[in-house]
Amino acid sequence: MPKLSMNVTTTFHGNVRNDIAVAKAAGYGGIELQSPKLYRYLDAGFTAESLLPELEGIEVTGLGAVLDIEREGDARDEFLAEVERMADLAVVLGAPIVQLCTGPVDWNVVKDFRAGRLTADDPRYRGTVGRSEDEAIDVLAGNVREAAAIAADRGLDLYLEPLAWSNVNRCAQALEIVERAGRPNVGIALDTWHFWTVGDTLDEVAALPRELIKAVHLSDGFDLDRANDVPQQDVHRNVVIGGGAIPLQEWVDVIKTTGYDGWWVSEMFSDRANEHEFLEVATTMRGLLDLLVA
Repeated sequence: MPKLSMNVTTTFHGNVRNDIAVAKAAGYGGIELQSPKLYRYLDAGFTAESLLPELEGIEVTGLGAVLDIEREGDARDEFLAEVERMADLAVVLGAPIVQLCTGPVDWNVVKDFRAGRLTADDPRYRGTVGRSEDEAIDVLAGNVREAAAIAADRGLDLYLEPLAWSNVNRCAQALEIVERAGRPNVGIALDTWHFWTVGDTLDEVAALPRELIKAVHLSDGFDLDRANDVPQQDVHRNVVIGGGAIPLQEWVDVIKTTGYDGWWVSEMFSDRANEHEFLEVATTMRGLLDLLVA
């Protein structure tokens, strides 16, 4: 039986308790929880421990995501505090791994930089946009190294997900960050949309060491002009899984050649799907994943 997990983007407008119930009813073996819904639940006065009865019968396969992970100066301390918070929650909820994403999370910053509109006094977070690739990777590796130490103290792993619109967005760059970080508990999330959108190839996927692939996110998207377009989730990823341009079966088949035997995770940012009944969407996506990876 394939190991299928539901990222809570699949039921985008649900709350964390609803997401868990839907994932169980739809037949997933796991659920990948995300910070916006989880933190909203906690901010409402509930405890992480109160979710444990709801989670009986389903595994929390991962917890995400700490964003803008290349932060420096005082913001770096805030980043590490966020890692500690999420790692502590992962321990309580039984998640073995925490997700880290490169920044800036706001793709409009990248669009403005490329268009020459990002001024020096623009207050928006820009991460390492405009700096050399080597410097950007070095900053990221240092932060990932510290985050990995926090995770290791709690018996956890980390998976790194380079966002497609970030200046650090390629598979080869992610592998370089992992190597420079030098921590055995760091790997990558292989997200089909991010990889395909930036032009990473199936040959690169086939060459990935199995042990570095900590999760596979199956997601779809529309084609784009890679030389000129800045990828945007609300435009280029706004489609149901299986309804876009990514040859998902080819990607799954190549991922399998690495020997990967972990979780296959549905991840979707479709406005149309978001207006359908949660269980119908989750069940449909679970069936699709089952067909793809069987």
